[in-house]
Amino acid sequence: MKKLLLTLTFVSTLSLSAQTDTETSSESTDNGFNKWSLELNGGVNKPSAPFAPGYFSATPSFFNADFGVRYMFNNKFGVKADFGYYKLQDNESSLHFSTKYYRADLQAVANVGRIMNFETWTKRIGALVHIGGGYMQFRSDNLSYTDRGGNFIIGLTGQYKLAKRVVLTGDFTSVTNVAQDKTFDGTSGTGQIRGFAGGIFSGTIGLTVYLGSHEEHADWYVESSVKDEEVDALKKRVDDLETMLNDTDKDGVPDYLDAEPNSLTGVAVDSKGRTVDTNGNGIPDELESYMDKTYGAGNTNNNTNINNTPNNNALVKALINDGYVTTYFDFNKSTPTNVSTEGIDFILTYLRNNPTATVDIIGHADEIGRTPYNDKLSQARANNVKNTLIKAKIDPSRLNVVPAGEDASVDKESAGARKLVRRVTFKVK
Repeated sequence: MKKLLLTLTFVSTLSLSAQTDTETSSESTDNGFNKWSLELNGGVNKPSAPFAPGYFSATPSFFNADFGVRYMFNNKFGVKADFGYYKLQDNESSLHFSTKYYRADLQAVANVGRIMNFETWTKRIGALVHIGGGYMQFRSDNLSYTDRGGNFIIGLTGQYKLAKRVVLTGDFTSVTNVAQDKTFDGTSGTGQIRGFAGGIFSGTIGLTVYLGSHEEHADWYVESSVKDEEVDALKKRVDDLETMLNDTDKDGVPDYLDAEPNSLTGVAVDSKGRTVDTNGNGIPDELESYMDKTYGAGNTNNNTNINNTPNNNALVKALINDGYVTTYFDFNKSTPTNVSTEGIDFILTYLRNNPTATVDIIGHADEIGRTPYNDKLSQARANNVKNTLIKAKIDPSRLNVVPAGEDASVDKESAGARKLVRRVTFKVK
């Protein structure tokens, strides 16, 4: 009878494991997570009846230990084999006894943390339920006997993730013995209640160590998170493409191909987004043609021509003072962007052609960051442009630095708009 019950215990546990394996048969052999783990636990126990009259166990009894090997079919179900040792002893009001209890069990495991979606609120706390059965025996230190039988076991394991491969666990387990012949003190038989008489409760803490080459173990693997990462990566690629196709200066050339992303709106550009300036005088041909047609060529050394209309030189000064000549900077940088040095070259040409003119070099910054820092950054940008002009042999006395600080004229939440205010402008006097 004892052997029959023991056999049934193993068969039922194996059947549960086989069912789990069938449900997960569609899983590949490598799902991107580790499946094996080693478990070591230690703690206290409390055996329940049966005891002979006059015998009582300590509450709790010290100590018990458990070692197991676990394999997960997927991130929700698995199986483990473990070995347990329990030392059962008397308390102060009991007759003396000391018993050693051993068990070996095969158990099915359910990952409650993944089943109940703990990952929606924590990535460090988990829980496992384990249930199964196996072989047990116990013997007394004082009496020469060994009681052998089977057991049913069920427990709940709490998990706290210390690292990718190490988890702290706390477990509560109940063991029910089958075909127990002796009371736990070893002095009497179990009599008529022999079938399911014995039981032991245990509480342990321990460590689980994960084995395998993957970053994550099945206990913490969430398939949806991987899909979310893939979706996020695709979204980022789309966003990057949209950013590349932005056309800040509206000249018909996307920014990523535009060698001059701040060209004047409405003027002709070449295939690389550069303003068409055939004679290289710093004025777009289309704008220069309009100026000549509207105002005439005039006298480049005076502000008005014979018809008392502004000449080109005066219009160039007006364009400079109205902000059409600008030098741009990258975020948190005081060095102009490569394409923006053309603005400095324009001012240099003007100052050389007008040796009595002076210019205010006005630095600006966007609103990202602290205001005192942005004030210093705007001054650093203006100083950088001033030093470039000095090295081009412009007298420093003709150059005046004006730190304008933060420019709040654009939407600070727009990355594209913020590019337009990270700049240096000029005012000719």
